[in-house]
Amino acid sequence: MRVIVTESFDQSCEIAARIIGDVVRNKPDSRLGLATGGTAAAIYPFLIRDYEEGKLDFSKVSSINLDEYVGLNPDHPQSYRYFMDHNFFDFVNIDRKNTYVVSGVGDLEKNVAEFQQKVLEKPVDIQLLGIGENGHIGFNEPGDTLKLSVHIEILDESTIEANSRFFNDKNEVPKKAITMGVGDILRAKRIVLVATGKKKAKAIRGLILGDELDCSNPSTVLKVHPNVTVIIDRELADMAGYKA
Repeated sequence: MRVIVTESFDQSCEIAARIIGDVVRNKPDSRLGLATGGTAAAIYPFLIRDYEEGKLDFSKVSSINLDEYVGLNPDHPQSYRYFMDHNFFDFVNIDRKNTYVVSGVGDLEKNVAEFQQKVLEKPVDIQLLGIGENGHIGFNEPGDTLKLSVHIEILDESTIEANSRFFNDKNEVPKKAITMGVGDILRAKRIVLVATGKKKAKAIRGLILGDELDCSNPSTVLKVHPNVTVIIDRELADMAGYKA
């Protein structure tokens, strides 16, 4: 695992975008594993900038997203399909038919099966990850066990609380999500994870320090992957007790 310590969250996001951009430049038909949330929203503008400056071409790129809330239609402002369209896809030349965000409505069993088929269809060249305060990646929440494949996850109270900032009211936050399993995430050829903020310190400490796999911190499964880059700012590194 490679750990990069930056001077600011903005710099972390720019470096993550550069890593993703290099993958696209080196393999124009690459498949990107994409994420949502505040961290991802701060990374995509750098990719959009490079596209607008003619440094990136997404015309042959395909993508697959980690997860989606159960119960939100794709056109709901807090759905992850809506997020991807309005934070990234609308601003670059990616073919929308080559993007995939699982549906969180309708026949959920069918959606889970379709999602798993999409995961196995083609390798992900690079997977972008954030991390939850409780160490979740995708929506794989802490527990006695972790699921390897696509499944419906009941969201932890801490996750609902953290995500309530995107909704008018905490009660509006969905209680379930469809997510890749940790095994699906580990299939990616390369993984880049970006984090900031004191609330992530415990999770990051468990990820980058020590050699234990801990189901109470799902991110620790990344320790077994051969090509993971974790990007954190100096403030978070200090809080996590990491000495670069």
